[in-house]
Amino acid sequence: MCYEPDAVPPVHGSPITTVTSERLVLTSADGANFAAFLSRPGRASGPAVLVLPDNRGLSGFYERLTERLAEQGHTALAVDYFGRTAGTGPRPDDFPFMEHLGKAHKDGLFADIAAGAAHLRAEGCADIVSLGFCFGGRLAFMTAKPAFGLAGVIGLYGYPDVLFGNPGPTQMAGELRGPILGLFGGADEGISPEVVSAFGEALEGAGVAHEFVTYPGAPHSFFELGRPELAEACADAWSRIAGFLKRTARGDLTSPRAATMQD
Repeated sequence: MCYEPDAVPPVHGSPITTVTSERLVLTSADGANFAAFLSRPGRASGPAVLVLPDNRGLSGFYERLTERLAEQGHTALAVDYFGRTAGTGPRPDDFPFMEHLGKAHKDGLFADIAAGAAHLRAEGCADIVSLGFCFGGRLAFMTAKPAFGLAGVIGLYGYPDVLFGNPGPTQMAGELRGPILGLFGGADEGISPEVVSAFGEALEGAGVAHEFVTYPGAPHSFFELGRPELAEACADAWSRIAGFLKRTARGDLTSPRAATMQD
């Protein structure tokens, strides 16, 4: 789990519009129901965002994140992963997410993500960008497959290499398309610089437009309010996310970018 139950996402500037939010229950292609949280801006001014949580699934952190995104003009939907095994209601802070994570399978996860994207399209959103964290960051990189029909993907500290014997985004690079934005912590003990570099090389070899940013000294799950030592990294990450969304809407991110930037 990336975030404690009381964690909240950082804020990116003053709101530019009003926000309305609601908890939803969506239905996947196999008929399974799963929880989601939708925030709508009073005045939309950019692509929609499909938020993919960490391995705990839908939590208050990601519900608040959809509101922060909607404040900046983006319709945002966060999806849960465990409707098939844990139901669709709110969960206690001690929810045993690891038990349910072990029962989640790729086909179901991707079907739920596709259903989330379909709901955003039904809301009238033509362009959608996925934004994932940790486990969701890994999934976000994988949603760069053309079948998802996304305008771009953003992954924060998503592990891109082989995991538990399963191929990751690095191995799937030839199946992906850009643009991809990857944000990583330089002090993340679980994702080495070599792993990030190998992912970048694979994307470059496949001609996939991408940009990676590594923040020296930043740990895993650095994107969180209330940690003064990480405020600069959080602010820069927010700025890059916002800029990526704006440029994706304009179609400006079309050329492969392989450089890992140190900020």
